[in-house]
Amino acid sequence: MVLNRKPEDTVVLITGASSGIGRLTAGRLYDLGYKVYGTSRHPEGKDLPFPLLAMDVTDGASIEKALETLLEKEQGIDILINNAGMGIGGSVEESTPELVREQMDTVFLGMAEVTRQVLPLMRGRGGGRIVNVSSIAGRLGLPYQGYYSAAKFAMEGLSEALSIEVKTFGIDVVLVEPGDMRTGFTPGRKWAINEGSAYAPQALKTKGIIEKNELKGGDPDKVARKIVRILRKKHPRFRYMVGKPDEKLAAVMKNFLPFRLFERILAIFYGIQMKRK
Repeated sequence: MVLNRKPEDTVVLITGASSGIGRLTAGRLYDLGYKVYGTSRHPEGKDLPFPLLAMDVTDGASIEKALETLLEKEQGIDILINNAGMGIGGSVEESTPELVREQMDTVFLGMAEVTRQVLPLMRGRGGGRIVNVSSIAGRLGLPYQGYYSAAKFAMEGLSEALSIEVKTFGIDVVLVEPGDMRTGFTPGRKWAINEGSAYAPQALKTKGIIEKNELKGGDPDKVARKIVRILRKKHPRFRYMVGKPDEKLAAVMKNFLPFRLFERILAIFYGIQMKRK
């Protein structure tokens, strides 16, 4: 199994490793001696200590080509960290089909296809570990981030099923759920807000709250350090939340409070006044 290998004999593939959490995680693992390979849609000109493979997770042929490049140098893959992602914001009604497809293709279907192509390589190595970087949004349906939550919910559901299926092959599946973090994810989010629409005033107000919380959020290196610790555990848990106490509390509260009460609390947090009938 992978956990019996020394770092210098352990091959790690991290998607979305050119910035943010992926880059920090890759850097920490590289410094510890792991054989790290990152991926990016545009790897050119990136000054990184580890190799960066060209990969678009929404393109199966691109994934296959990147894996072929990796396998020219290595015998297989021991650890897969599915980190590539993007986010859209706006109301469910006004989010365009094009944006929704981009969201689901990148965060969910892309993760699923990379995993599908890597699994035979892990089985060939006698085991492995898959870390899927989800989000607190994979636990809570966040207003004006509905499709982002939907993609992360899908990731979590697939991860639960996959974890059971691959245990017999010595492969562990782990979910990491960051809360608000200070990364380039915030300015990179694509918003669907139509000026003058019925949703626009509330959408803009909630957008401001979301961005303020993220810009004042946690250090993304905290997530990177957590992932490194998970990879070094013999028997990791299935799910790890990384965030502020109030974010963790919200996820716990959802499991115990009546949903109508919980949704009112969440609405207040995002500056939304819900009409009572």
